Amino acid sequence: MLSLEDLGRGLAQVDGAWQFHLGDDPSYGSPNLDDTAGHNGWEALTTDKTWGSQSHPAYVGFAWYRRHVHVQPAAGQSPDMAMLIRNVDDAYEVYWNGKLIGGFGKLPPGPVHYYRPPAQTLGLGPITDGVLAFRVWKAPLNSFDSDQLGGFNFPPLIGSPAAIGARKAQLDYEWMRSQQFIFALTSLYALVMVLSLLFWLRDRSQRLLLSMAVYCFALVAGIFLLSLRIPFSNDFALGWFQPLFVLQDVGLWYVLLYILKLDQSPGIARATRILAIIALVGGSLDGLLVPVTSPQYVPMAQFADAVLTAVTTIIEPFPLVLVAFGLRQRLDAPRWLVAIFASLAGMFSVLRIGVQQGARFTHWKLADKIDAPLFNVLGNNVSMQGLMRVCLLVAIVYGVYRYSREASLRQSILEQEFKSARELQQILVPEALPDISGFTLTSAYKPAAEVGGDFFQIISLPGSSTLIVLGDVSGKGLKAAMTVSLLVGAIRMVAETSSSPAEILAALNRRLEGRMQGGFATCIALRLDPDGSCTLATAGHPAPFLNQRELELPGALPLGITPQARYEETKIQLREGDHFALYTDGLLEARNSTGELYGFGRLNILFGTYPTALKATEEAVAFGQNDDITVLTLTRSQSAALNLATA
Repeated sequence: MLSLEDLGRGLAQVDGAWQFHLGDDPSYGSPNLDDTAGHNGWEALTTDKTWGSQSHPAYVGFAWYRRHVHVQPAAGQSPDMAMLIRNVDDAYEVYWNGKLIGGFGKLPPGPVHYYRPPAQTLGLGPITDGVLAFRVWKAPLNSFDSDQLGGFNFPPLIGSPAAIGARKAQLDYEWMRSQQFIFALTSLYALVMVLSLLFWLRDRSQRLLLSMAVYCFALVAGIFLLSLRIPFSNDFALGWFQPLFVLQDVGLWYVLLYILKLDQSPGIARATRILAIIALVGGSLDGLLVPVTSPQYVPMAQFADAVLTAVTTIIEPFPLVLVAFGLRQRLDAPRWLVAIFASLAGMFSVLRIGVQQGARFTHWKLADKIDAPLFNVLGNNVSMQGLMRVCLLVAIVYGVYRYSREASLRQSILEQEFKSARELQQILVPEALPDISGFTLTSAYKPAAEVGGDFFQIISLPGSSTLIVLGDVSGKGLKAAMTVSLLVGAIRMVAETSSSPAEILAALNRRLEGRMQGGFATCIALRLDPDGSCTLATAGHPAPFLNQRELELPGALPLGITPQARYEETKIQLREGDHFALYTDGLLEARNSTGELYGFGRLNILFGTYPTALKATEEAVAFGQNDDITVLTLTRSQSAALNLATA
């Protein structure tokens, strides 16, 4: 019997030899039970270390501890007592003289236990002589568990409620003080995660920032689950930690992929994607196995756990492969710092997890040596892995900063190029329309991108005639805009020597030979005379509308396909009130959210209303713009017809 006499304001350990019995029987809590060591399976064990490290390695399930205790408070002290219990694997109930007085977690069926919980306190009330018994349940071992687990790790303490409360507060303070390094590092990773995510949301093309946010999120969430003493159940914490750990690996892979510029290699990018899927699926399935505690399923779950862990562990050294390919790149120092520290941090983690697997069979101690502190700062132990994480964080932040700065610089250069192209196009596509005697002229131009491939020119000819050329270069963006500039310059040059629409198109076609790189340009040219006569020629361009009908023009190849192309002219007469509309195929091919084209039916109705160019363009844009849109309309005025008749 343990005698705790004259127990005052302090506390005492319930240490020494406890009676211990494997299995479960309600009678084991009875004060009248004969628990003599060596009798009916009872033996003597201490509570300063686990039953696995004494005489029952790898044992899981129920076991009982019993201790005969005599408690005598000091004179003048309250008879009420309390107890402090630290680190009991994994759930337990406490009995005093056969009566349940408390516990922690939930025992089978439906067990609930917690990952590394803080010390627990229990009010005992006024106790004197009796039997203190613990009914303990140890969960099935995971693949990384040693065989030295189960039951008590420290002897319980009994004392006054004030003394027990003070000891509990001291232990909590010591724990918080020892976690300052982890808290600070986690906070920095959380800050990097938030900033990376915000910057990525501003520019979705910055996939490195998204990868960085994913990596930091997984690391922070893992620490949140396992290291902050938040009362998550063991099944919840470890079940979610498995996929989070793999997500952390995958995030780091993609950080390396982008920062080492390996995303430009389709083979490496595809391999990274495939391995990421395998790792995430394996980690998620591994997490689902954690809650399996039924005896009939435990062997199968442990076998599946070993297989899945082996698969994910085999592919975890993938960062070394990425770094090996990265050696071929000409990279600056910040990128190499990230690669080096990412590889080291990843390899420490892989090595630690690898040697932990099957530890109860191999009895390897390397994982303990890896976790051993290198030095201590203000009560905070810093291990090699923690040091690597600090170095990796610094390297990644600097590397991402340099990467983002370079990307911003490239974006600024590109935006300046687009700005220059827009300015050039504003010169090539006239905003102010010239006056054409006898006609009301309207125009509208709406590119689908920053710059487009549509163009039109209105050029005055000798004899008061007017040349109008409208066209559409295949493709979009800067390449199309540069071809437009070539065509506009050629149009103005050819117009100085010829007013024939067919000859002008033929000359443009010859100038584009060998310059389109597989592309082409559709074009329509017309000469408008003061008497309303109009001569047209088309190079594969949509036919214009005269009032409510589409003109029938002879077919011809677009510009830039073959230098032998020939173009025919068609003549029409525009009369008072006639509405003549030219357009590019962006108007016809506008597409709504369901994929339906604007089409000729709607086009017939639209031009039947004699719209201005702006109104026609707005209608197509509202329907769903899919390409550059240019519309040019000519309306024959009444005054022009009267003047012609008078003359």
